[in-house]
Amino acid sequence: MLVADEVEKRIEDTKLKIGKYEFTSRLFVGTGKYSSMETMKEALAVSCTEVVTVAVRRVKINETTSLLDYINTKKYKILPNTAGCFSADEAIRVAHLAREAGMSDMIKLEVLGNEKTLLPDPIETLKATQVLAKEGFTVLVYTSDDPIVARKLEDAGATSVMPAGAPIGSGQGILNKNNIRIILESAKVPIIVDAGVGTASDVTIAMELGCEGVLLNTGIALAKDPVRMARAMKLACESGRLAFLSGRIPKRLYAKASSPEKDF
Repeated sequence: MLVADEVEKRIEDTKLKIGKYEFTSRLFVGTGKYSSMETMKEALAVSCTEVVTVAVRRVKINETTSLLDYINTKKYKILPNTAGCFSADEAIRVAHLAREAGMSDMIKLEVLGNEKTLLPDPIETLKATQVLAKEGFTVLVYTSDDPIVARKLEDAGATSVMPAGAPIGSGQGILNKNNIRIILESAKVPIIVDAGVGTASDVTIAMELGCEGVLLNTGIALAKDPVRMARAMKLACESGRLAFLSGRIPKRLYAKASSPEKDF
């Protein structure tokens, strides 16, 4: 037993640092699209997430019952997001509302450019990032997988850059691994894949690339069994991170025997 404990300690990971915040779990989970609040609560619990993202527009602050009533804020860090905003000014207002309501000064910034594709507007996103960063927000920015845009967002003060693996809610997984690799090459802030994850292997791929974390919602919420899928996503995040830290073997065109080719 002592040996097992020593091994576990040796392979322990460092914490994920986002600005002044630290987290053990690298899986961020959303709260939309669940069939019921009870299912959401169970899925969050088995995912072992520490960060729960909430669309500010869905929180009825002045009503008796709110989405936040179903989330244990002592257990989870609330990450309000500006989902549904289509301009920098609108996103900035929503971020201020979240902070003034006591939700958090850590904000997931989304500024969309098109209602059909839900692709981010790079110009408005950059503008909002600059303003919110100067105002003291910890800004996690949803963006495309464009390496140039990612670098500009980091330069603008983003605390974390969150490139989409695929379009929001599409479940297509990581469509452009090469762009994610390029983003990771020069990034000095945590890169967290956000959007497009459909199943556990997508999470593993993102983590094996070297991403610091994954944020997802639909892949769990709309699974046939969201609670089981939440557990799968947790394990996938952990295994992908361990594989990245371990260092995979190089790919070869031809076989290479793992046993001696000749007897002694």
